[in-house]
Amino acid sequence: MARRGPRRLFPWLLRATQPTNKSPKNGRNASRLSFAKITDTLTVPDLLALQTESFDWLVGNDIWKQRVAEGEAQGRTDLPTRSGLDEIFEEISPIEDLGETMQLSFTGPELEEPKYTIEECKERGKTFAAPLYVNAEFMNHLTGEIKTQTVFMGDFPLMTQKGTFHCERHRARCCLSARSLARCLLRPHPREAVRQGHLLRSHHPEPWCLARIEIDKRDQVGVRIDRKRKQSVTVFLKALGLTSEQILEEFAGFPSIALTLEKDSILTKEEALKDIYRKLRLERQVAAEAARALLDNFYFNSKRYDLAKVGRYKINRKLGIDAPLKNSVLTLEDILATIKYMVALHDTTSPYVTIVDNATSTIKGVREGNQVDVRLDVDDIDHFGNRRIRAVGELIQNQVRTGLSRMERVVRERMTTQDIEAITRRP
Repeated sequence: MARRGPRRLFPWLLRATQPTNKSPKNGRNASRLSFAKITDTLTVPDLLALQTESFDWLVGNDIWKQRVAEGEAQGRTDLPTRSGLDEIFEEISPIEDLGETMQLSFTGPELEEPKYTIEECKERGKTFAAPLYVNAEFMNHLTGEIKTQTVFMGDFPLMTQKGTFHCERHRARCCLSARSLARCLLRPHPREAVRQGHLLRSHHPEPWCLARIEIDKRDQVGVRIDRKRKQSVTVFLKALGLTSEQILEEFAGFPSIALTLEKDSILTKEEALKDIYRKLRLERQVAAEAARALLDNFYFNSKRYDLAKVGRYKINRKLGIDAPLKNSVLTLEDILATIKYMVALHDTTSPYVTIVDNATSTIKGVREGNQVDVRLDVDDIDHFGNRRIRAVGELIQNQVRTGLSRMERVVRERMTTQDIEAITRRP
């Protein structure tokens, strides 16, 4: 029996694959069926603009300056007026020795023209970078002498228009991160919430140190500083300068604070500072000045604690505070508002809490100068509203800040150990 070929078995397949001389209908291929209902096409936006504009802000180039000038002409106030490098060098300046007899300041960081173009970097396997120079000013407080010099800080890698970096025969795309430095979350404890139903935690933003406020099943309000031992929140408030009478007046109507204050045996601010320092450092002999410096460096020093604008905005919205976005450190008002939010969420029978319905309760707050009702609710850490994208400019700025902080430590040590003439002598 002869074997049949594909021509007899699948004639329809052969007819479909053969070219046809028929003209397409309506300018389209007659063999293609379109089920689209929208005929207009959308222009694809510049998806890399988020990263390229962030890097322009970091280095402060002409494109960023023109963008800022156009924004100011339009009356916009949300655009940063200082570049990322300017902010970093302003943070570490001035660097003073321990005796405060000398200081070193850095101003005006500038990027020169790159040594090689992008094509030359590809051919030679070089890094597409530009030299970074900064003006250094040394001042001697004893003699009043001032010396200035332009200092070479190193080669700074540059971003291409495609959002890439060319570094030593490697091509690295810009980094994205969905984790935010600044967040203010309230959520139940994952394990102890079942065993202690009243335990809640308040998370402050923490690039450096974390504060956790907890309420246990005995209605005792405690705080954990830097993940150490829990201590009474009233001791923490006394260390910040409040007295027992001021605490009762500030938290009138909240029985949990009153119960916590009853078991508090600390009376003065110095005793509260020493008690906190003793539990953090596990030392018996404590100086009040060292304890005060430790607490200030944790939350009230801009060089060690930074909320950023996003963190300040989230805290203002969450707690009903009307503080400027430029305040990047915690204040006493922030801490008091956080504790009030916690105890109000714990005890909704307080006179400061307004019950809207069975599932919603509010407290009074301020937003944009107006009194509003702030909703009491537990946050979800996985919600996208509690996360943000950190662009490449901010990521590189954090790395540069880390390097400059190490340089600051070395400069201060040399100022303290070496002679002034040896420091100011030119090579």
